[in-house]
Amino acid sequence: MKRLHVSLLVITAIFMAVTPTFLKNYGIHLFTTWLIYMIAIMGLNLTVGYAGQKSLGHAAFFGIGAYTVAILMKAGISFWIGLPIGALLCFVIGLGLGFPALRVQTIYLAFATLGFNTAVWLTMRNEEWLTGGTYGINNIMRPEFLGMSLDRNLPYYYMVLVITGVLALLLGGLLRSPWGKAFKALRDNPIRAESLGVDTRSYTLLAFAIGSGFAGIAGGLFAAQVGFIDPAPFAVHYSIMMYLMVVVGGPGYFFGPVIGAAVGVILPEWLRFAQAWYLTVFGLAIVALMIWLPDGLLSIPDRIRARRQSKVASAARAASAKRIGGAS
Repeated sequence: MKRLHVSLLVITAIFMAVTPTFLKNYGIHLFTTWLIYMIAIMGLNLTVGYAGQKSLGHAAFFGIGAYTVAILMKAGISFWIGLPIGALLCFVIGLGLGFPALRVQTIYLAFATLGFNTAVWLTMRNEEWLTGGTYGINNIMRPEFLGMSLDRNLPYYYMVLVITGVLALLLGGLLRSPWGKAFKALRDNPIRAESLGVDTRSYTLLAFAIGSGFAGIAGGLFAAQVGFIDPAPFAVHYSIMMYLMVVVGGPGYFFGPVIGAAVGVILPEWLRFAQAWYLTVFGLAIVALMIWLPDGLLSIPDRIRARRQSKVASAARAASAKRIGGAS
Protein backbone atom coordinates (compact mmCIF):
# COMPACT_ATOMS: atom_id res chain seq x y z
CA MET A 1 0.00 0.00 0.00
CA LYS A 2 2.86 2.36 0.85
CA ARG A 3 4.48 1.63 -2.52
CA LEU A 4 1.17 2.35 -4.25
CA HIS A 5 0.87 5.72 -2.48
CA VAL A 6 4.41 6.67 -3.51
CA SER A 7 3.69 5.68 -7.12
CA LEU A 8 0.47 7.73 -7.15
CA LEU A 9 2.32 10.70 -5.66
CA VAL A 10 5.03 10.55 -8.34
CA ILE A 11 2.50 10.17 -11.18
CA THR A 12 0.40 13.06 -9.85
CA ALA A 13 3.47 15.29 -9.47
CA ILE A 14 4.66 14.57 -13.02
CA PHE A 15 1.19 15.15 -14.45
CA MET A 16 0.73 18.45 -12.60
CA ALA A 17 4.23 19.64 -13.57
CA VAL A 18 4.11 18.76 -17.27
CA THR A 19 0.49 19.26 -18.39
CA PRO A 20 0.27 23.08 -17.97
CA THR A 21 3.14 23.56 -20.44
CA PHE A 22 0.75 22.39 -23.17
CA LEU A 23 -2.14 24.60 -22.07
CA LYS A 24 -3.16 28.13 -22.96
CA ASN A 25 -3.69 30.86 -20.38
CA TYR A 26 -7.21 29.84 -19.38
CA GLY A 27 -6.17 26.20 -18.96
CA ILE A 28 -3.26 27.25 -16.72
CA HIS A 29 -5.64 29.48 -14.73
CA LEU A 30 -7.99 26.51 -14.30
CA PHE A 31 -5.18 24.22 -13.13
CA THR A 32 -4.04 26.90 -10.65
CA THR A 33 -7.57 27.11 -9.27
CA TRP A 34 -7.59 23.31 -8.99
CA LEU A 35 -4.40 23.41 -6.91
CA ILE A 36 -5.71 26.19 -4.68
CA TYR A 37 -8.91 24.29 -3.94
CA MET A 38 -6.82 21.17 -3.43
CA ILE A 39 -5.03 22.93 -0.55
CA ALA A 40 -8.35 24.02 0.96
CA ILE A 41 -9.80 20.51 0.64
CA MET A 42 -6.69 18.96 2.21
CA GLY A 43 -7.51 20.98 5.31
CA LEU A 44 -11.20 20.11 5.27
CA ASN A 45 -10.37 16.43 4.69
CA LEU A 46 -8.29 16.51 7.88
CA THR A 47 -11.20 18.00 9.82
CA VAL A 48 -13.97 15.89 8.26
CA GLY A 49 -12.32 12.78 6.83
CA TYR A 50 -9.68 12.04 9.46
CA ALA A 51 -11.03 13.65 12.64
CA GLY A 52 -14.71 12.97 11.86
CA GLN A 53 -16.00 16.51 12.55
CA LYS A 54 -18.78 18.06 10.47
CA SER A 55 -17.91 21.53 9.16
CA LEU A 56 -19.86 23.73 6.76
CA GLY A 57 -17.83 26.86 7.41
CA HIS A 58 -14.67 26.21 5.39
CA ALA A 59 -15.35 28.91 2.79
CA ALA A 60 -15.29 31.48 5.61
CA PHE A 61 -11.65 30.63 6.37
CA PHE A 62 -10.90 30.65 2.66
CA GLY A 63 -12.29 34.19 2.61
CA ILE A 64 -10.49 35.29 5.78
CA GLY A 65 -7.18 34.21 4.26
CA ALA A 66 -7.98 36.00 0.99
CA TYR A 67 -9.04 39.27 2.64
CA THR A 68 -6.12 39.23 5.07
CA VAL A 69 -3.59 38.97 2.25
CA ALA A 70 -5.42 41.56 0.13
CA ILE A 71 -5.74 44.11 2.98
CA LEU A 72 -2.13 43.70 4.07
CA MET A 73 -0.82 44.01 0.51
CA LYS A 74 -2.87 47.19 0.05
CA ALA A 75 -1.15 48.47 3.20
CA GLY A 76 2.23 47.85 1.56
CA ILE A 77 3.05 44.59 3.35
CA SER A 78 4.67 41.82 1.28
CA PHE A 79 2.60 38.86 0.11
CA TRP A 80 5.15 36.53 1.72
CA ILE A 81 4.43 38.13 5.10
CA GLY A 82 0.67 38.41 4.55
CA LEU A 83 0.24 34.74 3.59
CA PRO A 84 1.52 33.25 6.89
CA ILE A 85 -0.32 35.96 8.84
CA GLY A 86 -3.57 34.96 7.09
CA ALA A 87 -2.89 31.28 7.81
CA LEU A 88 -2.11 32.02 11.47
CA LEU A 89 -5.25 34.14 11.85
CA CYS A 90 -7.35 31.30 10.39
CA PHE A 91 -5.60 28.82 12.69
CA VAL A 92 -6.49 30.89 15.77
CA ILE A 93 -10.10 31.46 14.67
CA GLY A 94 -10.41 27.78 13.76
CA LEU A 95 -9.19 26.91 17.25
CA GLY A 96 -12.04 29.02 18.63
CA LEU A 97 -14.57 27.47 16.26
CA GLY A 98 -13.52 24.05 17.48
CA PHE A 99 -15.03 24.71 20.92
CA PRO A 100 -18.64 24.09 19.76
CA ALA A 101 -17.42 20.68 18.56
CA LEU A 102 -16.67 19.84 22.20
CA ARG A 103 -20.36 20.22 23.05
CA VAL A 104 -22.30 19.36 19.88
CA GLN A 105 -21.76 16.78 17.16
CA THR A 106 -23.00 15.68 13.72
CA ILE A 107 -25.74 17.85 12.20
CA TYR A 108 -25.77 20.31 15.13
CA LEU A 109 -22.07 21.03 14.65
CA ALA A 110 -22.66 21.45 10.91
CA PHE A 111 -25.33 24.09 11.63
CA ALA A 112 -23.03 25.88 14.09
CA THR A 113 -20.25 26.14 11.49
CA LEU A 114 -22.79 27.17 8.84
CA GLY A 115 -23.90 30.02 11.10
CA PHE A 116 -20.26 31.06 11.52
CA ASN A 117 -19.81 31.13 7.73
CA THR A 118 -22.91 33.32 7.36
CA ALA A 119 -21.65 35.76 10.02
CA VAL A 120 -18.24 36.07 8.34
CA TRP A 121 -19.81 36.54 4.90
CA LEU A 122 -22.10 39.30 6.23
CA THR A 123 -19.09 41.01 7.80
CA MET A 124 -17.27 40.91 4.46
CA ARG A 125 -20.29 42.37 2.70
CA ASN A 126 -21.26 45.05 5.22
CA GLU A 127 -17.98 46.37 6.64
CA GLU A 128 -17.05 48.51 3.63
CA TRP A 129 -14.35 50.44 5.51
CA LEU A 130 -12.35 47.22 5.79
CA THR A 131 -13.39 44.89 2.98
CA GLY A 132 -14.80 47.25 0.35
CA GLY A 133 -18.24 45.68 0.81
CA THR A 134 -19.89 44.38 -2.35
CA TYR A 135 -17.33 46.30 -4.44
CA GLY A 136 -14.54 44.21 -2.96
CA ILE A 137 -10.80 44.86 -3.19
CA ASN A 138 -9.15 45.13 -6.60
CA ASN A 139 -5.66 45.57 -8.06
CA ILE A 140 -4.18 42.85 -5.85
CA MET A 141 -0.69 42.34 -7.23
CA ARG A 142 0.96 38.99 -7.67
CA PRO A 143 4.14 38.52 -5.64
CA GLU A 144 7.75 38.22 -6.70
CA PHE A 145 9.94 35.32 -5.70
CA LEU A 146 13.71 35.80 -5.45
CA GLY A 147 13.43 38.77 -7.79
CA MET A 148 11.44 36.78 -10.37
CA SER A 149 8.04 38.18 -11.37
CA LEU A 150 5.05 35.85 -11.02
CA ASP A 151 2.68 38.08 -13.01
CA ARG A 152 2.33 35.55 -15.82
CA ASN A 153 0.08 32.56 -15.27
CA LEU A 154 2.65 29.79 -15.72
CA PRO A 155 5.25 31.01 -13.17
CA TYR A 156 2.46 31.66 -10.66
CA TYR A 157 1.11 28.16 -11.29
CA TYR A 158 4.46 26.57 -10.50
CA MET A 159 4.77 28.63 -7.33
CA VAL A 160 1.35 27.36 -6.20
CA LEU A 161 2.35 23.82 -7.21
CA VAL A 162 5.45 23.96 -5.00
CA ILE A 163 3.42 25.26 -2.04
CA THR A 164 0.83 22.51 -2.60
CA GLY A 165 3.55 19.86 -2.66
CA VAL A 166 5.16 21.15 0.54
CA LEU A 167 1.80 21.25 2.35
CA ALA A 168 0.94 17.74 1.11
CA LEU A 169 4.24 16.39 2.46
CA LEU A 170 3.69 18.13 5.81
CA LEU A 171 0.15 16.73 6.01
CA GLY A 172 1.38 13.25 5.10
CA GLY A 173 3.97 13.42 7.87
CA LEU A 174 1.31 14.59 10.33
CA LEU A 175 -1.02 11.72 9.40
CA ARG A 176 1.75 9.15 9.85
CA SER A 177 2.62 10.56 13.27
CA PRO A 178 0.89 9.72 16.57
CA TRP A 179 -1.27 12.79 15.95
CA GLY A 180 -2.66 11.21 12.78
CA LYS A 181 -3.48 8.01 14.65
CA ALA A 182 -5.21 10.07 17.34
CA PHE A 183 -7.31 11.89 14.71
CA LYS A 184 -8.44 8.55 13.22
CA ALA A 185 -9.25 7.17 16.67
CA LEU A 186 -11.30 10.31 17.36
CA ARG A 187 -13.23 9.74 14.13
CA ASP A 188 -13.86 6.02 14.62
CA ASN A 189 -14.89 6.00 18.27
CA PRO A 190 -14.39 9.10 20.48
CA ILE A 191 -15.37 7.26 23.68
CA ARG A 192 -12.92 4.41 23.09
CA ALA A 193 -10.22 6.91 22.05
CA GLU A 194 -10.68 8.79 25.32
CA SER A 195 -10.56 5.56 27.31
CA LEU A 196 -7.21 4.78 25.64
CA GLY A 197 -5.78 8.08 26.81
CA VAL A 198 -6.34 10.26 23.72
CA ASP A 199 -7.04 13.86 24.71
CA THR A 200 -10.14 14.19 22.52
CA ARG A 201 -10.64 17.83 23.49
CA SER A 202 -7.20 18.93 22.25
CA TYR A 203 -7.31 16.87 19.07
CA THR A 204 -10.77 18.15 18.17
CA LEU A 205 -9.55 21.72 18.48
CA LEU A 206 -6.38 20.94 16.50
CA ALA A 207 -8.38 19.31 13.69
CA PHE A 208 -10.36 22.51 13.21
CA ALA A 209 -7.35 24.78 13.63
CA ILE A 210 -5.03 23.00 11.18
CA GLY A 211 -7.79 22.56 8.60
CA SER A 212 -8.64 26.26 8.89
CA GLY A 213 -4.98 27.21 8.46
CA PHE A 214 -4.85 25.29 5.17
CA ALA A 215 -7.96 27.14 3.98
CA GLY A 216 -6.33 30.46 4.91
CA ILE A 217 -3.27 29.66 2.78
CA ALA A 218 -5.52 28.68 -0.12
CA GLY A 219 -7.49 31.92 0.23
CA GLY A 220 -4.34 34.04 0.15
CA LEU A 221 -3.15 32.29 -3.02
CA PHE A 222 -6.60 32.75 -4.55
CA ALA A 223 -6.58 36.51 -3.88
CA ALA A 224 -3.22 36.95 -5.61
CA GLN A 225 -4.30 34.73 -8.50
CA VAL A 226 -7.49 36.57 -9.46
CA GLY A 227 -6.35 40.09 -8.45
CA PHE A 228 -9.83 40.97 -7.15
CA ILE A 229 -11.97 39.64 -4.33
CA ASP A 230 -15.50 40.31 -3.17
CA PRO A 231 -17.70 38.36 -0.70
CA ALA A 232 -19.37 36.16 -3.37
CA PRO A 233 -16.84 33.25 -3.49
CA PHE A 234 -16.97 32.85 0.29
CA ALA A 235 -20.72 32.36 0.77
CA VAL A 236 -22.29 29.32 2.46
CA HIS A 237 -22.95 27.42 -0.76
CA TYR A 238 -19.20 27.38 -1.43
CA SER A 239 -18.67 25.71 1.95
CA ILE A 240 -21.23 23.10 0.95
CA MET A 241 -19.40 22.65 -2.36
CA MET A 242 -16.09 22.15 -0.52
CA TYR A 243 -17.69 19.58 1.76
CA LEU A 244 -19.02 17.85 -1.34
CA MET A 245 -15.49 17.75 -2.80
CA VAL A 246 -14.29 15.89 0.30
CA VAL A 247 -17.13 13.38 0.07
CA VAL A 248 -16.73 12.79 -3.68
CA GLY A 249 -12.96 12.31 -3.44
CA GLY A 250 -13.24 10.07 -0.42
CA PRO A 251 -13.19 11.24 3.23
CA GLY A 252 -10.06 10.01 4.98
CA TYR A 253 -8.20 9.21 1.75
CA PHE A 254 -4.93 11.08 1.30
CA PHE A 255 -5.48 11.59 -2.45
CA GLY A 256 -9.16 12.42 -1.97
CA PRO A 257 -8.60 16.20 -2.28
CA VAL A 258 -6.94 15.73 -5.69
CA ILE A 259 -10.01 13.94 -7.07
CA GLY A 260 -12.56 16.00 -5.15
CA ALA A 261 -11.10 19.36 -6.24
CA ALA A 262 -10.95 18.10 -9.84
CA VAL A 263 -14.65 17.20 -9.71
CA GLY A 264 -15.50 20.61 -8.24
CA VAL A 265 -13.26 22.74 -10.48
CA ILE A 266 -12.44 20.83 -13.69
CA LEU A 267 -15.61 18.77 -14.25
CA PRO A 268 -17.98 21.78 -14.50
CA GLU A 269 -15.75 23.17 -17.28
CA TRP A 270 -15.92 19.87 -19.16
CA LEU A 271 -19.72 20.00 -18.90
CA ARG A 272 -19.98 23.44 -20.52
CA PHE A 273 -21.05 21.69 -23.74
CA ALA A 274 -24.42 21.16 -22.06
CA GLN A 275 -24.81 24.98 -21.93
CA ALA A 276 -27.82 25.91 -19.79
CA TRP A 277 -28.18 22.28 -18.66
CA TYR A 278 -24.64 21.85 -17.41
CA LEU A 279 -25.53 22.48 -13.75
CA THR A 280 -28.32 19.91 -14.01
CA VAL A 281 -25.94 17.37 -15.57
CA PHE A 282 -23.33 18.13 -12.91
CA GLY A 283 -25.90 17.74 -10.12
CA LEU A 284 -27.17 14.41 -11.48
CA ALA A 285 -23.59 13.12 -11.78
CA ILE A 286 -22.96 13.99 -8.12
CA VAL A 287 -26.23 12.33 -7.04
CA ALA A 288 -25.26 9.16 -8.94
CA LEU A 289 -21.85 9.14 -7.25
CA MET A 290 -23.41 9.50 -3.81
CA ILE A 291 -25.82 6.62 -4.48
CA TRP A 292 -23.29 4.16 -5.90
CA LEU A 293 -20.11 5.34 -4.16
CA PRO A 294 -21.07 6.93 -0.82
CA ASP A 295 -17.45 6.63 0.39
CA GLY A 296 -16.07 8.53 -2.61
CA LEU A 297 -14.31 7.66 -5.84
CA LEU A 298 -11.16 6.46 -4.09
CA SER A 299 -13.17 3.78 -2.29
CA ILE A 300 -13.44 1.83 -5.58
CA PRO A 301 -10.16 -0.15 -5.08
CA ASP A 302 -11.17 -0.96 -1.48
CA ARG A 303 -14.59 -2.15 -2.66
CA ILE A 304 -13.01 -4.38 -5.32
CA ARG A 305 -10.52 -5.76 -2.77
CA ALA A 306 -13.29 -6.42 -0.22
CA ARG A 307 -15.41 -8.20 -2.85
CA ARG A 308 -12.45 -10.33 -3.90
CA GLN A 309 -11.66 -11.26 -0.29
CA SER A 310 -15.32 -12.10 0.29
CA LYS A 311 -15.28 -14.49 -2.68
CA VAL A 312 -12.08 -16.12 -1.46
CA ALA A 313 -13.52 -16.51 2.05
CA SER A 314 -16.76 -17.98 0.64
CA ALA A 315 -14.81 -20.44 -1.49
CA ALA A 316 -12.70 -21.42 1.53
CA ARG A 317 -15.82 -22.00 3.65
CA ALA A 318 -17.42 -24.08 0.89
CA ALA A 319 -14.27 -26.19 0.52
CA SER A 320 -14.06 -26.66 4.29
CA ALA A 321 -17.73 -27.70 4.47
CA LYS A 322 -17.17 -30.16 1.62
CA ARG A 323 -14.18 -31.74 3.37
CA ILE A 324 -16.15 -32.08 6.62
CA GLY A 325 -19.08 -33.60 4.75
CA GLY A 326 -16.80 -36.06 2.95
CA ALA A 327 -15.11 -37.09 6.19
CA SER A 328 -18.44 -37.88 7.82
